[in-house]
Amino acid sequence: MSLKTVWIDTLYKVATGSRNVRNLFTPVGAIVYGLLIFVFIVIALHVDRSIGLTNILPNPLNLILSIPIILLALFLIGWSVHNFLIVKGTPVPFNPPPQLVTTGPYAYTRNPMITGVFSLLFGFGVLFGSLSLLFVFTPLFIYINFWELKSIEEPELEKRLGEDYIEYRKRTPMFFPNLMQIFRKRK
Repeated sequence: MSLKTVWIDTLYKVATGSRNVRNLFTPVGAIVYGLLIFVFIVIALHVDRSIGLTNILPNPLNLILSIPIILLALFLIGWSVHNFLIVKGTPVPFNPPPQLVTTGPYAYTRNPMITGVFSLLFGFGVLFGSLSLLFVFTPLFIYINFWELKSIEEPELEKRLGEDYIEYRKRTPMFFPNLMQIFRKRK
């Protein structure tokens, strides 16, 4: 049995296990993910200082450009979490909602919270004037999340939610909404 299969099975067992076990793992998962984001930002800023590329945008231009991005990212993260909490789940894969969530931002993208996190990292890159956060560490973070979602979370979701998830995955983009599809729905 591969490490990937073991991880998928473990995630499935915890996600479908007792409420107490899920509640135990939820803060651990949230803290680890938050620390990963923090580490990416700190390393990027350190790299920028090491190579002398700091503050690529002058004040207040960095604030003018970054604040709307950061606010939009926080709104998207909050809206996503809210939709999970409504159905008694969390965004942490160890304590997911008991059913597939396709409302709110999940009607447009399968992972809107992570899209919000990507946007948040990009906004921090603009705020701190960090070339490495904008062009190296945020894309690396996106790649790592893409790989983890495709390799671990999506197979677990298929196992737990079955055909409902498979159909949802076919019609809903992973991270970035299809704007043409959104505008066609409104007409």
